[in-house]
Amino acid sequence: MEEIQQVIREDLGKELSELFVSFEKEPQGAASLAQVHRAVLRDGRMVAVKVQHPKVQKQSSKDILVMEVLLKVVHHLFPDFAFMWLVEEAKKNMPLELDFLNEGRNAEKVANMLAHLPFLKVPTIHWDLSTKRILTMDFAEGGQVNDREYMKKHGIQVNEISENLGKMYSEMIFIHGFVHCDPHPGNVLVRKCPQSKMTEIVLLDHGLYQVLQPDFRMNYCRLWQSLIQGNMSGVERYSRKLGAGDLYPLFACVLTARSWTAVNAGISSVPVTHSEDVEIRTNAALYLPQISDLLNRVPRQMLLLLKTNDLLRGIETTLETRASSSSFINMSRCCIRALARHKRSKTTSRKVRLRISLAESFNLWKLSLYEFLLWFKSSMLGLGLSALLGLCWDSS
Repeated sequence: MEEIQQVIREDLGKELSELFVSFEKEPQGAASLAQVHRAVLRDGRMVAVKVQHPKVQKQSSKDILVMEVLLKVVHHLFPDFAFMWLVEEAKKNMPLELDFLNEGRNAEKVANMLAHLPFLKVPTIHWDLSTKRILTMDFAEGGQVNDREYMKKHGIQVNEISENLGKMYSEMIFIHGFVHCDPHPGNVLVRKCPQSKMTEIVLLDHGLYQVLQPDFRMNYCRLWQSLIQGNMSGVERYSRKLGAGDLYPLFACVLTARSWTAVNAGISSVPVTHSEDVEIRTNAALYLPQISDLLNRVPRQMLLLLKTNDLLRGIETTLETRASSSSFINMSRCCIRALARHKRSKTTSRKVRLRISLAESFNLWKLSLYEFLLWFKSSMLGLGLSALLGLCWDSS
């Protein structure tokens, strides 16, 4: 608490007791860069105060230097171990993560960007109580997104959470190219809104974002469309455009965490099995040099996306909703919208823009029809009709 008070005194120029009615000594969460405390403002509002550890700024540059030296030594001893990109990424991202004002701006940007998603909540930033080392925001209650017991207790549907999480990230990645890259369970809370009783997702910790360049984003869109549809010529073409080269089969497997057999069949049509997971884990160890080579080849934008994919896949695995049809439909819908928007931006002709919009509407309609047919097939009405038709066929 002495260190917390020191940072607040230095940055805000006031004592803790002058700013807050109460300030909990035990942190709500603590990590390597900072810790978060619950506090109550003078006007009675409850807030979360994220305070950076005092020595982090000075220590981080030394840590990166040590990491760089160690990686060079390991690479000298084992040439196949080529992970220098790790240092480059740390040098680029660490200053951004240590600037809490940047985190606050990211939080406001994503809140405005996804304001049309009623289930998404991003805590409001209190700028008058925020600095580069202190971030004050509205306090958000909720359970971690991987806490199935919390969801069961509060009547939260697991499938709804998984689907909304997919919608949120598909919009970030494919449509806006502004991606929250640290969706571990501690940063994604779920809750029932006390007023509306709607299920909400609270997104926290906005320090690490990746901005995707338009050409990269379009190629990434087309690659995922090809993976979902099992279009192997498209998988090869867009993997190569994203820098994978001849390692495109490995790239497709790393990106989807699926076997090459599943990728060939189309990942939306083949369920994930335990034997496939075992196969992937075994191959990950066997192909470590090739994976290292691949990570050195792909654009740096891809690295944080791979990390984000992994974290989201971990959540889906815990919720037992991995590779669900709804997630692929949401991804496809966002890909269609993103590609149409990109095409419209490249032309000034009203006629061409109209043609693009009509094609977009038709493709979205087809997707909605497919979604309805899937729902109908799985519903009681669909099952009953199938059984009735089966009886009629047998009797004839």
